Amino acid sequence: MVEWIISEEPVAYDAACGWMEARADAIARGEAAEAVWLLEHPPLYTAGTSARPEDLIDPDRFPVYRSKRGGEYTYHGPGQRVAYALLDLNRRGRDVRAYVRQLEDWVIGTLDAFNVKGERRTGRVGVWVVRDDQPLTASGVPREDKIAAIGVRVRRWVTFHGIAINVEPDLEHFGGIVPCGIREHGVTSLVDLGLPVTMADLDVALRQDFERVFGVAPR
Repeated sequence: MVEWIISEEPVAYDAACGWMEARADAIARGEAAEAVWLLEHPPLYTAGTSARPEDLIDPDRFPVYRSKRGGEYTYHGPGQRVAYALLDLNRRGRDVRAYVRQLEDWVIGTLDAFNVKGERRTGRVGVWVVRDDQPLTASGVPREDKIAAIGVRVRRWVTFHGIAINVEPDLEHFGGIVPCGIREHGVTSLVDLGLPVTMADLDVALRQDFERVFGVAPR
């Protein structure tokens, strides 16, 4: 069984990372169940292992944390649902690329519950939406905004970190970084798209779609 944990109050980033380290080790030893932790963080930026210094535009705006996950700069804050997935790939197949694709599928399936079409883009990690409600770009194509970020770390074939879906964060807070190193596209949220979705609504959709994507881990 996968244990589901929901934190009602914002969780400090260092505390979350410490908990994940300990839980992942316990999972690897066979002493704890897999887990999905749903939470929010206070406003902060994280720098993944590929983060470039020039993509931190305003280093004094919020605390900046060096993260051992893959990827570049990401914002976390209130109104964004972070789902940390601690899963045992020893039992689910030792394929990190396939796992990242499953995370994308999970986000896309969850968004579909609210009639939002999330899409992949080659060379752009995360999940994107086409903004048919906005003017065309200077090159004459529809604008695309990122609605969910994905960052993964794997140790002893146990996964850390996971996904972050924008429900109703302050989108101006993304202005202190170049999100995921991508300058030519924007960021959106479910509420920004005109959908009055609550965090509780999203949590229900995440749980309902999880088993479709990940199934039940074999013993």
